[in-house]
Amino acid sequence: MSSTSQFDQITDRNNLNSDKWAKYPEDVIPMWVADMDFDSPMCVKQALQERVSKGVFGYTFAPKSLIEAIQTHCQTHYDWLPNGAHLVHLPGLVCALHLSVRTFSEPGERIIVPAPVYYHLTRAAEISDRVLETIPFEVKENRWTIDIESMAQACAKPDAKMILLCNPHNPGGTVYTRNELEAIHALAKQHDLIVVSDEIHCDLILSQSKHIPFASLNEDAAQRSITLMAPSKTYNIAGLGYAFAVIPNSALRKQFSSARGAIVPAPNLLALVAAEAAYRDGEPWRKELVNYLSANRDYIQQRIAGTPLQLVGMEATYLAWIDASGLGLYDPYQYFLDRGVGLSPGKDFGHGQFVRLNFGCPRAQLEKALDRMLVDLY
Repeated sequence: MSSTSQFDQITDRNNLNSDKWAKYPEDVIPMWVADMDFDSPMCVKQALQERVSKGVFGYTFAPKSLIEAIQTHCQTHYDWLPNGAHLVHLPGLVCALHLSVRTFSEPGERIIVPAPVYYHLTRAAEISDRVLETIPFEVKENRWTIDIESMAQACAKPDAKMILLCNPHNPGGTVYTRNELEAIHALAKQHDLIVVSDEIHCDLILSQSKHIPFASLNEDAAQRSITLMAPSKTYNIAGLGYAFAVIPNSALRKQFSSARGAIVPAPNLLALVAAEAAYRDGEPWRKELVNYLSANRDYIQQRIAGTPLQLVGMEATYLAWIDASGLGLYDPYQYFLDRGVGLSPGKDFGHGQFVRLNFGCPRAQLEKALDRMLVDLY
């Protein structure tokens, strides 16, 4: 990693109304929510400045140029060309998860989710009176993989209605292989299930793995799926609020759009401008980011070697899922918080003996956080 990388720059976010930096006292380093401490790409800032200079911030719609930028991005990176007419533009991915569950299932029906997982995938089922069934991950060859036999049993239950995937997986960093996705699709097809695939971290692959959109597997997979993507995590523009759903099935798309109605607003015009600039011109920035994040991941592995902490090999994301069970503590999250590092508690994702560390930050910040965390652990 170059010592002169743009990602080494420290940005003071304490006076920017940052959720991440306002959560803890000033003497705590916040390493929790999936919000990177990097400046956004120059192409995004320039596009926003140009649009703001024009004034007139009235109602707007997603322009053809944004749709084309998304299509080019997906075709270039995933060999997948979504039809522009199949896109539904949204102000965020979380609302899309909840809307999908409420639109395509009924109270009492079963929602199947590989877990531990980002909590909105499980909450979407829990708070809407659906039956949540989580499918456990297991470590094989230094990689988190789902228990496909448990998934098969869950899918076969008569009240099963939907599978919620997170690919790449958060936390854990797993990038589903084609064989894994095809096995899941086979179950969905056999039991006529809808698959909602949260693919928000798909542009943050840190290994030789290749992201495969679930909908790109085959026509049946496309027709029973809702694919959710966004530039927010990759280009650090989450605060602007833009995501999109790809829904090839016209009946599902009509149902989704109808349920959305006046409940979920359209993305604001600056979000649309930022998204287009990121997808159209942000690739050099993204490549440098991925290299920087990969080096940060490797640095964490190096630092925790020889301690009771464990980190299974990460293929994607900047969110390290650290096993702290070797410490023998009731609450590892509080243990590290007492040492001045605010992580995400594992219980939020389904496992209280883990913590999630956001390493989307300058190396100096990561070093400081690990210095605090690893005191007396060697």
